[in-house]
Amino acid sequence: MPQDQLSRVFSALADPTRRDMVARLAATDATVGELAAPYDISLQAVSRHLRVLGDAGLVTRTRQAQRRPVHLEAEVFDLMTKWLERYRREADERYRRLDAVLGEMDDATPDPQEDHAP
Repeated sequence: MPQDQLSRVFSALADPTRRDMVARLAATDATVGELAAPYDISLQAVSRHLRVLGDAGLVTRTRQAQRRPVHLEAEVFDLMTKWLERYRREADERYRRLDAVLGEMDDATPDPQEDHAP
């Protein structure tokens, strides 16, 4: 398993069931049983998914009386957002440079109508 947190987060989110759990937890905390309800998998399988999400820092479990809700740790998304934003800015800069080069090429191309003046 990858060692750095960003790799663990992306690895955890590579599974569609875990992504769905994260999406549901974004709306509200839920117990393991509540998270398991829409899936045709065992509670143990849901717990393994939650362990992967927990190891990545995406979820935590708390105790509220008899309930043990799972809570989404949204600040982990800041790490992902910063990483993605860095590469988005770099890609935008490359596109701006390409637009400038294409604009210069377009300016340097002679107009065919000018060559055929009467």
